[in-house]
Amino acid sequence: MRIRVWPRSESSPRRRMTSAPLRLSRAPAHYPKGAFMEARYEEAKLPNRWLVVAGSLLMQLSLGAIYTWSLFNKPLVEAFGWTPGDTVFTFSLTLACFSVAVIFAGRLQDKIGPRKVAIAGGILTGLGVALASFATHIYVLYLTYGVIAGIGIGAAYVTPLATCVKWFPEKRGLITGLILAALGVGGMVFKPIILIFIGNFGVSQAFLYLGCIYGVLLLLGATALVVPPKGYRPPGWTPPAAQGGAAPTGSRNFKPLQAMRTPQFYMLVIWMFFGSAAALMIISVAANIGMTMIGLSLAAAGNAVVTISLFNACGRLGWGFISDKYGRKPSILANFILLSLAMFYMALIPMNYVGFLIATCIVGFCFGGLAAMLPTITAEWFGLANVGNNYGAIFIFYGIAALTAPRLSIAIGFEKAFLVAGIACAIGALVAVFAKAPGTVEEPVAGEVMQAKVSRAS
Repeated sequence: MRIRVWPRSESSPRRRMTSAPLRLSRAPAHYPKGAFMEARYEEAKLPNRWLVVAGSLLMQLSLGAIYTWSLFNKPLVEAFGWTPGDTVFTFSLTLACFSVAVIFAGRLQDKIGPRKVAIAGGILTGLGVALASFATHIYVLYLTYGVIAGIGIGAAYVTPLATCVKWFPEKRGLITGLILAALGVGGMVFKPIILIFIGNFGVSQAFLYLGCIYGVLLLLGATALVVPPKGYRPPGWTPPAAQGGAAPTGSRNFKPLQAMRTPQFYMLVIWMFFGSAAALMIISVAANIGMTMIGLSLAAAGNAVVTISLFNACGRLGWGFISDKYGRKPSILANFILLSLAMFYMALIPMNYVGFLIATCIVGFCFGGLAAMLPTITAEWFGLANVGNNYGAIFIFYGIAALTAPRLSIAIGFEKAFLVAGIACAIGALVAVFAKAPGTVEEPVAGEVMQAKVSRAS
């Protein structure tokens, strides 16, 4: 590997190009005091970073199939005599385990690397879905598809994005949008496959075949997950802070407990819980809504799964662009206004097939936007240093929404549940009106810490 080494100070002479292993040692005597060396990677034998993206997209497409669950509800009820509420709870449990696993998997990948975590997640996902084919009791389905596959999905989900943004520091927005959009497209890709399997082999055998497919695709994608060397920079790219001397994004570095003492943390909790609850209320039973409220066949109602998946992907890309151009606050406000209007429409106005698809498009688009904007707002409000832990604390409420909202829609009926969700989203819009970033967190200096200890001791 060839490296070019030079001091930051212009007064020091540049050293000539050398061909040697990269070693960090004490600076030569002629370096001015305070200067340090930088190494830029040239002609290094590094993997093609776009292969990492390709593997990540393959994983996210497979994981996106989780949002096709509504296609399984009616076949499971007909095959085993379970209630719709029982089958919908499987989806809720899967998302709850997924949201918890994301937190622990994110920490684990920092210690052992993303590939090992992704491989473990792929094995658990494929195994959990495949074992669901042997479920003849609802609790076996909860254990296999809900818990085992849910944990696997969470472990596999967190690794691609965290790895790709390290390879593309100059294109973080683009890469984040691509990876998140692939998750949304997954439901659209797997919807016809799932219907073919259920129609030809039955719902139990469909789980077996899908588990094998998910497992293989996730393991293939996981092999591409390699982290770049520490200090990696793409050729010709300089960090923005080094160009203008400005403080980097996320100069507020709140720890989780500090963030929880601010009203902004609970604004994010409201947006996460209310927005996710409204969207998951539709996604979990989209096909059932079409069959019950409009009288569609399973195949026709299943088109709602495709529209939700497609517009979910568009929302992850589109809302990121919108919020970059017009600001986070107006974008969150517009998102919740649209979401509340869609929920009120489904609750209060008789729907036809076209209106049903339009409403599900809006729900998918807004849900994708929340998935793209909330992590960004968390980083901007509370800093980059602890963004994983801070967003993890907020993401827990996604799991709580998954456990409560789908069952609520079954328990009290679709129209009443949609009305409640519409009111909740209107509250989310009202919260956005008053949203603003918190002040900087005060870090005590060493003298203040010592003085505080002396005061407590006395």
